Amino acid sequence: MAITSSAKKAIRSSARKHVFNLRRKDALRDTTKLLLKAIAAKNIAEADKLLPAAYAVIDKARKRGVIKNNTANRKKSRLAAAIQKARA
Repeated sequence: MAITSSAKKAIRSSARKHVFNLRRKDALRDTTKLLLKAIAAKNIAEADKLLPAAYAVIDKARKRGVIKNNTANRKKSRLAAAIQKARA
């Protein structure tokens, strides 16, 4: 258990940040799943609409430090490649 007041404050702020990070991660997972479901259903037009939204969510997660730079780049690359593969 934290003893000093600064350690107690650190625990409180960490808990607050944890909630925001979970929210970002959930948004990331949800948009990715929506996009992959559209690709699986051969709905390329819908997938094209969802790709910019997925990019935005990935970039926000990267900006906030929820995911690392290379992870974000890899996710974006794989989503774009999946759309291209479905289109072919």
